[in-house]
Amino acid sequence: MGTIDRRNFLKLAGVAGLTGMQGAFSSAYAADASSMAKAKMQGKAVFYANITSVEKIMKAFDADTGIKGIYTRTSSSKFLPTILTEFNAGKLEADVVQAPRPMLELLEKNGVLAPYVSPAAAGYPDWAIKDKHITLFGIEYVSYLYNKDHVKEADAPKRYEDLTDPKWKNKIVMANPSNHSSTISWLVGLKELVFKSEADWMQFVKGLAANQPMFVASFGPTPAPIESGEKLIGISMPKYIVTKAPAPLAWGPRSGQPLLGTARAISVTSKAPRPDAAHAFVDYWLSRKAMELLAKDVGEYVLAPGVFPPIDGIDKVKVMPVRDLPDDEIQKWGHEFGKIFAAK
Repeated sequence: MGTIDRRNFLKLAGVAGLTGMQGAFSSAYAADASSMAKAKMQGKAVFYANITSVEKIMKAFDADTGIKGIYTRTSSSKFLPTILTEFNAGKLEADVVQAPRPMLELLEKNGVLAPYVSPAAAGYPDWAIKDKHITLFGIEYVSYLYNKDHVKEADAPKRYEDLTDPKWKNKIVMANPSNHSSTISWLVGLKELVFKSEADWMQFVKGLAANQPMFVASFGPTPAPIESGEKLIGISMPKYIVTKAPAPLAWGPRSGQPLLGTARAISVTSKAPRPDAAHAFVDYWLSRKAMELLAKDVGEYVLAPGVFPPIDGIDKVKVMPVRDLPDDEIQKWGHEFGKIFAAK
């Protein structure tokens, strides 16, 4: 097997449906036996991440490789301080880290990340693998959700602009646009990727604000008031259609406008205590089998070719990554949106 190119073998294995088998894993993801042998001797791969609901992938990794995956969930607010403090003290235990792309880019600037281009990323979009230190594997996509029991499909908003209709006044929930960075980035992304002019976009923002949305701290609490009928629409994430099933949730826009979100990324650390296990973990994480688990069980939008969450119509819509806003721009727009929405 050592004479076969790893990327070509991976493509063939995927076509043959072998990537879910343990034997195929050792051939496709660890080109030479010594690399996997070293990984197994290292015994475990420690994974610091801010993504949730990945327990099934961790168990599958353990079962298919014989290497123990140790998952440590770190919230977005604590992710950078935790890793940088441990790294600067020479005590970073993580072999692999995962977070939105802007966070990993900051870690890269501080020397925390090592270059690694996984053969499992064959077939991913070129823009997802252009940085050798950071591989993008998904998009934290955002749209609006509505309660199907209270809003008929014919009456639901068809475009983002429809959210400004006065009939939705006091019937929308969203994360606070003055301080929730993902919502701020989403609103700015609409300006840059969806609306034809800044004037049209600002009309939308002011119209949405005029409908006096209820604010919550993040996307996480947005589904509950939609499920209960307290609110009819939420600026939220389509993945909740999967994770909150059988809640009566549907998504929009269904008129051809794209969905936007922050790119999700994964990297090997530059001083990984177990570098071979780190490579094995990233290879497995980017595999079709793992990405199918993430899409089908968690509703995530992933970049593995041909893999989609089980949400009606998601395979037909264009999903685009928003620009990574620097901190000063997040603060600037947060202040501006705070004034427009009178958010506190």
